Amino acid sequence: MSRAEIVRAYLKAIEQRGDSLAFFAEDAVQEEFPNALVPSGARRTVAELREANARGRDVLSAETYEIVTLMESGNTVAAEVLWRGVLAVPLRSLEPGEAMKARFAVFFEFAGDKIRRQRNYDCFEPF
Repeated sequence: MSRAEIVRAYLKAIEQRGDSLAFFAEDAVQEEFPNALVPSGARRTVAELREANARGRDVLSAETYEIVTLMESGNTVAAEVLWRGVLAVPLRSLEPGEAMKARFAVFFEFAGDKIRRQRNYDCFEPF
């Protein structure tokens, strides 16, 4: 499986609420640069990602990732993604059942067939 195919499978696992963390190396780090939800940004280990995923499952009833662009070069995969998350709880001006939308640019660095580093640049539509 190519690294681009691994990224596709990883995003599908998130959508299906599967074990998306199985795609990460043990020492992986995910960086989320400042955005509307995380104004200061965040840097997370796999253990911290596990906690964040559990919290996210309480906030969202569903989410989808539509890949617009996917490019692979060496050990790096870059993705442009349209994201949609249906809220399970109220958030700012949105009510449960309404959708948040964003465009993500995500860069994945691999060690073998595992994600070693993920960098997210998330642009949310106003909510």
